[in-house]
Amino acid sequence: MIDYRKAAAVPVWTLATGDVRVPAVAGDGPMTAERLGELRGVLAALADEPIATLEVHPLPAELDRSRGLPLDAVSPLAQHLSQLVTQTARNSSSAATATAAGENLYRMVVPAKVAAQFGQGIVRPMAAKGVVCGFRGPLVDPMGRIVAGTTYVPVGKAAAAGAAGGAGATAGVAAAGGAALTVAAPLVLMAVAVGVSAHADQQRQQAIEHITELLEQLHEDKLDDEHSALDGCRGAIDKATAILLDQGKLGVSLGLDSAVYAIDTALGKAGRRLARWQSALDNLPDGKAVEIGTLTESFPGVDDHGGTFRAHLELAALAIALMRRVIILQAVEHAQSDPGNLFENFTRALKRDQQRLDAMESGIAGVLLRLSALELARPNGLRPVFTPGEVDRLMRATHRIHQLGDGVTADSRPTDVTIEIARNRDGSVVVFPALPA
Repeated sequence: MIDYRKAAAVPVWTLATGDVRVPAVAGDGPMTAERLGELRGVLAALADEPIATLEVHPLPAELDRSRGLPLDAVSPLAQHLSQLVTQTARNSSSAATATAAGENLYRMVVPAKVAAQFGQGIVRPMAAKGVVCGFRGPLVDPMGRIVAGTTYVPVGKAAAAGAAGGAGATAGVAAAGGAALTVAAPLVLMAVAVGVSAHADQQRQQAIEHITELLEQLHEDKLDDEHSALDGCRGAIDKATAILLDQGKLGVSLGLDSAVYAIDTALGKAGRRLARWQSALDNLPDGKAVEIGTLTESFPGVDDHGGTFRAHLELAALAIALMRRVIILQAVEHAQSDPGNLFENFTRALKRDQQRLDAMESGIAGVLLRLSALELARPNGLRPVFTPGEVDRLMRATHRIHQLGDGVTADSRPTDVTIEIARNRDGSVVVFPALPA
């Protein structure tokens, strides 16, 4: 349980993914949260290789681990984290004190400039039902009030123990002027891979919930078949994720190839639907109100809570979420095949394949924003007066269509990405979904 009455001293590592040299901008004294944020920006701008920070906090008493991906103590991520902690604790009293209990919450922050290498749309805000990890920002009491400040203490240099890039590397020291930069490419790589995979799986779960509810109302067999084909891919992806993150080799028996084919087929359908939606919007008269009947010809059910259009949106979201997990698997596999050039291979594979998904998400967001801005017209007819039922329908339809733009993020500029890792006494870890910092 966190003692909210006391200010916390939080050890923080500065992690580099290669042997870099930057000006002495960090210093050795304690820092505020604002100062740490400024330091991340400076290091990201000045360093040639990606740089992240890693903080260690007490493990919250109430932590919903079901939303994260668990990894055994022998997994590469857990081992790299354990090695980093063990080596730096020898030379840093603050790190030794903070990690003595063996159970901690580690928070890695990857700056926006670095996050852009992973694809701009890879981590987006999402409408979650609850806080994923329950531990954000400054220390707060149960009512959400900030009651204690946090002081960040830079961790001293670790003992050099391996090369910067290889899959078996642990930690070394980068030449960074007065800043203590710990070279930990594998740790950063695996944290990003698992955090983004967990984030994509959370999006998949949310899409599944929506689709199930919609299809129960629609009773459309073809859409139900699409849903079943996509949902059937989860087993193969979950198994492949577990194997790769434990540094194993993928085999044909997993069925990942057939899963990727099903996802590609769903993405192809989503792309064709998106093109039809964009064309239908382009053909509407500029600056004129649109009748509901005209709109529902191209967007069936858009004026209702259910409807085929909304089911198509959720199917596209599900296919994108599944493909993001597959892309992470492919990137990790590429990186592990060439351990001497780990981080560059990973980001290159990610960035190339993410562009297609980013473009589709941006296109869908554009359609929703354009729909939400439409003005609905009264139906044409011989009667000069609306019936109460027609008035109610028009008001409901207007409200629901305008709501389509709620929560849509049209700006795809990258933000800082936060990945939280709960470490247990036995060395095993749970990695929570990556979130915008």
